Amino acid sequence: MIRKFVGVVTAALALLAGLWLMIAPFALGTQPEGADWTAATNSEFFTGLGVAVVALAGAGAFAAAIYEELVARGLVTVRQRPAEPEPAPAAPAGASSAELATMLAPLVEALREDMRTRQNGSLVEEKR
Repeated sequence: MIRKFVGVVTAALALLAGLWLMIAPFALGTQPEGADWTAATNSEFFTGLGVAVVALAGAGAFAAAIYEELVARGLVTVRQRPAEPEPAPAAPAGASSAELATMLAPLVEALREDMRTRQNGSLVEEKR
């Protein structure tokens, strides 16, 4: 377990070193402002980027190993996701198109009436 903690700390330090390599040319003034990147800046920045990515992956791997170790020792319990209820079917499986038409008829009539009301209302406004 101690080795895994040492690994996480080492990976975190490597991440900091990589980030420092990325910003050092700008922080120390070796890269002129507003100019194209020099060869040294390119080298330092992309080396730092590579170190930071590898360190981040290593820290993640060590953290996952620590978590699994804690689960194996029983110090951390794994939460189970609650079972999601099954969605209700939209229409009964045995519903025929005639049954569906009778269920939708009142809705269709209400929509027609609404359209007539809106048309009549707009005609009244045009006549004014």
